Amino acid sequence: MKPLAARTRIALALLWLALLAVAGWAISQRLELSGDLRKFMPSAQTPAQKLLIDELGEGPGSRLLLVALSGADAQTLAAQSQGLRNALADDPKFTLVSNGEAALEAFPERLRAYRYLLSPTLDVQPLDADYLRSELDQRLQDLGSPAAGLIEPLLPSDPTLETLKLAESWQPAHAPNRLHEVWFDRAGRQALLVAETRAAGFDPTGQETAVNAIRAAFAKVRGDASTQLAMTGPGAFSVEIGGRTQREAGWIGIVDTIGLVLLLWIAYRSWKAPLLGVLPLASAGLAGLGAVALLFEGVHGITVAFGFTLIGVVQDYPIHLFSHQRAGLSPWNNARAIWPTLATGVVSTCIAYVTFLASGVEGLKQLAAFTIAGLLTAALATRLLLPALIDPAPRDPAASRRLAILWRRIAAIPRPRWSLLALAVAAVLVLWLRPGAFWQNDLSRLTPVPPAAMARDTALRSELGAPDVRYVLSLEGPDVETVLQASERLRPALDALTARRVIAGYDLAARYLPSAATQRARQGRLPTRAQLAQSLEHALSDSPFRTDAFADFAVDVERARSATPLAPRDLAGTPLHATMAGLLLERPGHATALVSLTGLTDPAAVATTAAANGAQLLDLKQASESLVASYRERVLLALTVAAVLLALTVWIALRAPGRVGRVLLPMALTTLLILAVLRGFGVELNLFHLVALILAAGLGLDYALFFDHAGEDYADQLRTLHALIVCSLMTLLVFSLLALSSIPVLRAIGSTVALGVVINFVLALLVSRRAASAYPGRLTSSRRSGPGQGAA
Repeated sequence: MKPLAARTRIALALLWLALLAVAGWAISQRLELSGDLRKFMPSAQTPAQKLLIDELGEGPGSRLLLVALSGADAQTLAAQSQGLRNALADDPKFTLVSNGEAALEAFPERLRAYRYLLSPTLDVQPLDADYLRSELDQRLQDLGSPAAGLIEPLLPSDPTLETLKLAESWQPAHAPNRLHEVWFDRAGRQALLVAETRAAGFDPTGQETAVNAIRAAFAKVRGDASTQLAMTGPGAFSVEIGGRTQREAGWIGIVDTIGLVLLLWIAYRSWKAPLLGVLPLASAGLAGLGAVALLFEGVHGITVAFGFTLIGVVQDYPIHLFSHQRAGLSPWNNARAIWPTLATGVVSTCIAYVTFLASGVEGLKQLAAFTIAGLLTAALATRLLLPALIDPAPRDPAASRRLAILWRRIAAIPRPRWSLLALAVAAVLVLWLRPGAFWQNDLSRLTPVPPAAMARDTALRSELGAPDVRYVLSLEGPDVETVLQASERLRPALDALTARRVIAGYDLAARYLPSAATQRARQGRLPTRAQLAQSLEHALSDSPFRTDAFADFAVDVERARSATPLAPRDLAGTPLHATMAGLLLERPGHATALVSLTGLTDPAAVATTAAANGAQLLDLKQASESLVASYRERVLLALTVAAVLLALTVWIALRAPGRVGRVLLPMALTTLLILAVLRGFGVELNLFHLVALILAAGLGLDYALFFDHAGEDYADQLRTLHALIVCSLMTLLVFSLLALSSIPVLRAIGSTVALGVVINFVLALLVSRRAASAYPGRLTSSRRSGPGQGAA
C-alpha cells in the first residue's frame, strides 16, 4: 500500500483524536461509577462474613462521623457546637446529628401518642392517680425553672413528659461528659458531636458530600474564631484516602505524561511519535470503559483506576511498530511482520485475565472486561490504523553506533545455564526461610490513613462511646418479631455485663422499638378512658391546673390503648428508621437483630453470655481476614489456570520446544525472583501483589517473544533491542512512581511491576536472544521465517 502524504497523515491523526473525544463523551453519558467496595469481595460464607459484606456496609458503625471542636474556651466551643448541630439538623444528608441535647425531633409528632407503648414506664408504674399527682407536682416546679419554655408546650398532651424521657433514653448508650449542655471530652477541651450519614459506609461519594457539608457548616459557625475542627470515622477516612489518591494520581500522571513525551521524542527524534503513540493507548482506555459500561450496571472506581494502569502495557505496541520501521519497508508490511509476535503476547495476556471472569467476584470480572477490551483494541489499532499514519522512512535504530556497541557487549556475556538454577534455588530458600508472615490478611494494613489520624479516631471513640467496629452481637430468626423478643430477653444479661464492666454499654433495636408482644402487654396496662378521667380528677383535686387542661393527653392514651403495635415500617421517614435500619436487618424469610457494643474488654466473657442467651458474638476483623484468604485462594486458582493456558498459547504459536522454553523461562523465573525480593525485604504479600504479578508476567512474555522474534538477523536484533529499551524504560517510569506512592495499594502494584520490568528485561535479554548470523558492516534483511516471524 502506497504511503500517505505527511499532511494527510496528520489530518487522519487529528480525526482519530476527534473521534476519540466524541466516543469519550458518549461513554461518559452511560457510565455510572460505583464506590461499593463489596464488589471486590468474594461471596460470604460464614455469618460474620455475610454480615460484613451484605449488611454492615450500611450499618451504624460505618456511617458515623465523629467531630471534635477545639482551640477556644469551653463556652465558645459549646456555642459553636450548638450552632453546628442546628445547621446540620435539617440537612437531608444526615439521619442524626447529636451533641448531647435531648433530640425531640427524633420522636416525630405522629408517633408521640404511642410513647407509652415504647417506654418501659408501665412495666413498673401504673398510670394511676398517685403517679399522675406526683408528676403534676413535678411539672409545677419545672414551670418555675429555666426549662419552662421546653416543657410548657408538651404539658397538655404529655403531663408525665414521657416524650422527653424517651428522647433522652435514645441518646448514645454510653454518653460522654456534658459541659454547657453539650458533650465534651473528659479534659473539657474539645466539644464533641456525632453525625450519622444517610449514605452507606461503602458509598465514598455520599460520604464525601456529608464531610463537605460538615466543613461548610463549621466554616460559617466558626466565623473569625480560631477554632479547629477534627473529624474521624470510616467516611472521613474514605474521603481522606480519595483526596490523597487523587492528588498523587495527578502528579504521577503529569510526570508520566512528560516522561512519555520526552522518551518518545528522544527515542525517535520526532514530535509526531508522542502524538501517534498515545492514540492506541487512548483508544484502549475508551474501549475498556465502554465494555464495562455496557456489560455491568455500575462501574467501580477501582476498575477504572487500576484498569488504566493495567492497559499501560499497550504503550509497547506502537513502540514496536516505530522501532522496526525503516526506509524501504512499507509500514503495512512492517505491521504485518511484527503482528504474529504481538498477537501472541496480546492473546496470552488476555487469557490471564479471562480466568478472572470465572472468579465469582464482580470487581475482578469488571477488571477483566476492561483490560481485555483495552488490550485487543490497542493491538488492532496498531495493526490496522497506525501504519497509515507513521513516517515510512524514519531513522533506522539499526544504524545507531551506540546501540551496536551495547549489543556487542551484551553478546559477549555468556548465556546463563546452571546459574539460573542456582538463582531459582536461592529464591526458593528465601521464600521458605524468611521469618514472618507470608500473606497479609489484615485489611487495615492497606489503609493510607496516617497513624496519628487512627490514634485520634480511637481517642474520640473512647470519649464518645461510639460502637466497637470489630465486635457485634447477632440474633437470627425467621422474622422481626422473633429477633426483637430475643433481644429483649438478652437485655438483662447485657445489663449484667455492663455492671461487671465487661462492656461499657450497648445498643440494640429493641431499645427503640419493643416487640409487638411487649407493646400489647403495655397496652393492657393502660387505663380506659373512664379510668383515666377518674384518675385525673383525683390528681387535679388540689392542683392549680385546670380540670380540662389535659384533654389531649386523654385522647393520646386512648389512641395508644387501641392502636396496632408499631412495626419497623411505621418508622419510615423518621430518624428512628435510620437507626433501626442499622440494627434490625430483614430479608424474605429471615431477620437479624444486631447489638453494637462499646468499651468491650473481655470478648470471651461476652461470647459465653451471648451463646447462653441465643446470640452470637461476631468478630468482624476475623471475618475480613477470612474473606481476604478466600479471595486470595480464588486469585491463586485463576493464576494457576492462566499459567497453563498461557503456556499452551505460546506452544501453539511457536511449536518448537527450545523456543517455547526460552520464552517462558524468563517469565517464570522473574515471578519467583519478584516474590523472593519482596519477602527478603520483609514485605507481606497481599492481593494486589498477586494481581500485579499477572501484569509483570505479561510484560516479561512480550520481552521474551520479541527477542525470540528478532531471530538471527543482526539488524532486527538491534531494532528489537531499541524497542524493548524504550518499552521497559517507559513502563519502569510509570510503575516506579507508583512504588513511591504513600497509598499502600499503589505501592504494592508499583513495586511489584517495577521489579518485574527490570528482571524480565535482563533475563529475556540473556535467555531469549539468539546469536546473530550477520555482523556489523554486513547488515542483511534476510530472516528465517517461522511461527511468530514475518518477512522484513
